[in-house]
Amino acid sequence: MTGINELKFESPSFLKRLSGMLGVDFYRLFHTPMFYIFLAIAAIIPAMILSMTDMPGPDGAAVAPLYTNTWQIIAADTPLYVVSDIGEYANMNMVFIFGGIMVSIFIGHDYKSGYVKQLFTTHAKKQDYMMSKSIIGAFSMACMCITYLIGGVIAGLLTGTSFAVNGGSVIIAVLGKMVMSLGWASLYTFLNIIFRRYFGLSIASSFFFGTGILIIGAAAILGNNSVLNIFLYGSSVYACLSGNIVTLPVCLVCSIVWAVIYNILGTRILSKCDVY
Repeated sequence: MTGINELKFESPSFLKRLSGMLGVDFYRLFHTPMFYIFLAIAAIIPAMILSMTDMPGPDGAAVAPLYTNTWQIIAADTPLYVVSDIGEYANMNMVFIFGGIMVSIFIGHDYKSGYVKQLFTTHAKKQDYMMSKSIIGAFSMACMCITYLIGGVIAGLLTGTSFAVNGGSVIIAVLGKMVMSLGWASLYTFLNIIFRRYFGLSIASSFFFGTGILIIGAAAILGNNSVLNIFLYGSSVYACLSGNIVTLPVCLVCSIVWAVIYNILGTRILSKCDVY
């Protein structure tokens, strides 16, 4: 009897709770065709874009290609504040658009299937849910960046497009965009918590922010400003082909700041509102 009285219920530690939820989410991710479909899309898109740039115009005349270098399909030549050419934006940044749509589908299924209701009724804390979904989204987008890179390289080899560039800048650009996946995933998770009952709006909001319309509009009004790039667009375009060793820490800090801000805001919304 004494032993029974001395038993005390202790809630699992934060790391144990998070690892348990991540285990479930990773299992679901790896066992859903959606994840592999988006990986394939990320690989096909750069190949399609690069191959289409060499196609002749309607009258058969030669058209100046959007890209003269394969790596331009990975990142812009310089930090991008105002888009003057579609080729400047049609690069690995597109991964964040598709990543946002995937996060919307993933979270939307949680609510549609009743998984969230069961989860929060039992033991899970709201912050654990936010962090788990952000990490899953970041992992998915980072994987898309890799397949996008592979697809772009293969397309460059097939089309004979030049590969001449500073190798270090390319590595920094790719790593910078992969690092920013955490910030973008946190933003998309936050948006989907806001529009949790309206799947169409969650998809639309993810697409809107992923296209960079916000920074393009702000830059058109305020002019070129690095602050706009870093804080409004998360340094994603700061990771460019002229990047240096400072670029990666900037992307890392910005991604972490985004993740902290949006996870705190999302957790507050879940704590104060009906999540079902």
